[in-house]
Amino acid sequence: MTGTPVVRKTTIMWKEENNQLVASFTFKDFTEAFAFMTEVAFHAEKQQHHPNWTNVYNTVTFHLNTHDAGDKVTQKDHELAKAIDGVYAKFSG
Repeated sequence: MTGTPVVRKTTIMWKEENNQLVASFTFKDFTEAFAFMTEVAFHAEKQQHHPNWTNVYNTVTFHLNTHDAGDKVTQKDHELAKAIDGVYAKFSG
């Protein structure tokens, strides 16, 4: 795909809405988005806290909450969001 280059923010703002932490991350292409998801998967597995996420081409969107806590935002969600931000920093540099 050609055209306008993707401008990426280095800081993602997580929003808390509907009992979820929500954020979207944009990459240069699908391959980079998928590589990001792969690395996030290792962090999620290590924390035993698995995200609800979607990927459409170069965009990955997360909706984090803790099912065991009644589908509310907990410290687990904030910890995973921090890890996700750390992974994204590697890709946005």
